[in-house]
Amino acid sequence: MVGKTSLTGKLLPPLLGVLSLGLLWQGSIWLFDIPPFVLPSLHAIAAAIIDNGGTLWLAMGWTLAEALIGFACGLLAGLSLAILMTVCRPLETILMPLAVAINSVPTVAYIPLALLWFGIGMLSKIVLVVFGVSFVILINSLHGLKQADPQIVNLMRSFGASRLAIMVKLQLPAALPSIVSGLRIGIVRSIIIAIVAEMLGAFQGIGWVIFQSTQQVDFLTVWAAVVVSSLASIALYALLAWIDTTFIWWK
Repeated sequence: MVGKTSLTGKLLPPLLGVLSLGLLWQGSIWLFDIPPFVLPSLHAIAAAIIDNGGTLWLAMGWTLAEALIGFACGLLAGLSLAILMTVCRPLETILMPLAVAINSVPTVAYIPLALLWFGIGMLSKIVLVVFGVSFVILINSLHGLKQADPQIVNLMRSFGASRLAIMVKLQLPAALPSIVSGLRIGIVRSIIIAIVAEMLGAFQGIGWVIFQSTQQVDFLTVWAAVVVSSLASIALYALLAWIDTTFIWWK
C-alpha cells in the first residue's frame, strides 16, 4: 500500500503539469483565436503524429542512435578524465582551464567545423554530442569524486589500500549521485545537440525532418516532430531518474 501511495505521489505532479499545459494550450487557442499555422491544436498535432508515425519515429530512431552513441562515448571520456584528474591532481590544474575555455563557446558554434571535418553523416553528430556531453560529465564526476571523506581515504591508505582500491571501493560509490546528475543533464543535451546539428547538415534524423518541413511550410509536421523529440527525451530522462532512485540508495 505504501509503495502504491509513493508511486501515485511521484506520478501525480507530472500528470497534473501535463494536463495544465494542455488546458493552457487549448484555452489560449480558443481565447485568442490563434490561427492553426501559428499554434495548432493538440488534436491536430496528434493526428499528424499518427499520419506520419512511420517517418517520424524512424527519423527519431536515427537521432537517438547518434545521441546515445555520443552520450556513451562522452560518459566514458568525461568519467575517465575526472578519474585521472583525481588520481593526479596536477592534471586538473593543467587541463581544466583548457576544458573550460573550449566549452565556454556554445557547441552549436562548432557544428560547421564538424560537418566540414566529418561530413554530414552520423559521425559528425556523434562527435558533437561527445564534445558537448563529456564536459558536463567531467564537472559532475570531478565534484563527486572529491566528496569522499578524507579521513576514510587516509584510513584505507594506512591499511595498505592502493589508489585503485580506494577509487573503486570508496570514491566512485561516493561520486555516483553527482555522476547520475550529470547524466541527466547530458542525456537531454545530447538529443538537443544531435537535432540542431541535423538541422544544419544531414540526410536523416528528426532534425532533418524539422528542417525539411520548415522549408515546405508544413508547420504541423514541425510541431509533430517537436512533440516526438520531447517524448523521447522525457522517456530517457525518466529512465535515468528511475536508475538514480532505485540503485543509488545510499545518497
